[in-house]
Amino acid sequence: MHPTTDNTPGPADVPSDRPSLLLSMGAGVADRLLDARHHSRLAALTRTDSRLVAHELAEPTPEVAAALADAEVLLTCWGAPPLTAPVLAAAPRLRAVVHAAGSVKHHITEACWQRGIAVASAASVNALPVAEYTLAAILFANKRVLHAAHRYRTLRARHDWHGELSGAGNYGRTVGVVGASRIGRRVIELLHPFDLRVLLHDPYVDAAEAARLGTTPVPLDTLCADSDIVTVHAPELPATRHLLGARELALMPDGATLVNTARSSLVDETALLPELLTGRLHAVLDVTEPELPPPGSPLYDLPNVLLTPHIAGSLGGELHRLADRALDEVARFAAGLPFADPVHPGSQGHSA
Repeated sequence: MHPTTDNTPGPADVPSDRPSLLLSMGAGVADRLLDARHHSRLAALTRTDSRLVAHELAEPTPEVAAALADAEVLLTCWGAPPLTAPVLAAAPRLRAVVHAAGSVKHHITEACWQRGIAVASAASVNALPVAEYTLAAILFANKRVLHAAHRYRTLRARHDWHGELSGAGNYGRTVGVVGASRIGRRVIELLHPFDLRVLLHDPYVDAAEAARLGTTPVPLDTLCADSDIVTVHAPELPATRHLLGARELALMPDGATLVNTARSSLVDETALLPELLTGRLHAVLDVTEPELPPPGSPLYDLPNVLLTPHIAGSLGGELHRLADRALDEVARFAAGLPFADPVHPGSQGHSA
């Protein structure tokens, strides 16, 4: 079963004059994103050659240039080229962009908003696997699973694990969530069934909304000082660069864990590394600066660090959920309906 959004128009609801659509994304992405079912649905909803994928729009091939000139909607994903003013000039019929991923900041330009192009994103469903990864990281970190696994591999013998792990466990622990983004809110929701105290820091969330989310709003310093786990879900903005710096990290209790599945710029890695090298703090890092740490980086070998290669987001079969949501939005556009999950230009100043 591949569910789609409730009340999504079916092919019978689409006008006979189907809109023209062009795929635009990085090399190889479309092959992972779209399966045979998606290609069939695109053919039913739009006029498109779903095997034609525009990797470059500033200097397109003749075939892509012709498709761009006719396109009313672009279906984009990771690696989509920027929609600059010259590109838009070559796309006079373009009215909408549907992004089968999260943030649109890398390719939706001010020229798009000035032109009045409607934009939709699958960010809400891309948030789901990131939140699931985060939940697993939180539960494993409090249980000291990484530490126990390393020690067990070294000892290979019976040991007083209850004694060594006497401070471990999830019961009554405090989790601090930095940022009530889509992902942050989903993490909070996933934490509800557990016996955990959840703190939230987000300058855009007041006490009433925090209460509705089931959290306690606190200043960032308080969150860092009181949390056994600090998990980062704020957007990447100039104001959030090194949001967690040396002072904030120093406030975290001995043995606390930092989880970063957001953006590397939110954490001052030069300040974090000494805390990890001494073993005072633990970390689960799905993003780093640089994105690929050099071969000699201690992050690869530290026993108190779980380092993963930016896999928290949609991966493998999860990409098909992105495609399902994106095609739901294409169906709405084809039926003359507003997007279910639109992106607004005013939201870009405080969103990912």
